[in-house]
Amino acid sequence: MENILLSPPVAFVIFLLLSGGLSALFKRVAARGKDSGSKADAYACGESMPENQGQPEYSQFFHFAFFFTMMHVTVLMIATDAGNLSFMALLYLLLTVLSLFMLFRKEKPDR
Repeated sequence: MENILLSPPVAFVIFLLLSGGLSALFKRVAARGKDSGSKADAYACGESMPENQGQPEYSQFFHFAFFFTMMHVTVLMIATDAGNLSFMALLYLLLTVLSLFMLFRKEKPDR
């Protein structure tokens, strides 16, 4: 019985039910706020923000997202190796370093 309670799906369902019950309980106890017309307005640094003022630039976002993904997977692979660096772990680390160099290489300007 205690082994089945420690299995991830059963533990997930137990914590899901526990957190749902606590959420329902605390929703009844929480103080009620007052609705206002400005409740859903955007707010930035104490000033009202006009619509579409900020246009984020995502050109470098995917480079950094890919970098962090590669680093997390690499650390996971190396950390779960059997206590010593096997050939496959070293090969994986070498390929990761090579791909990071390719990811952040300087692009030559067009002439």
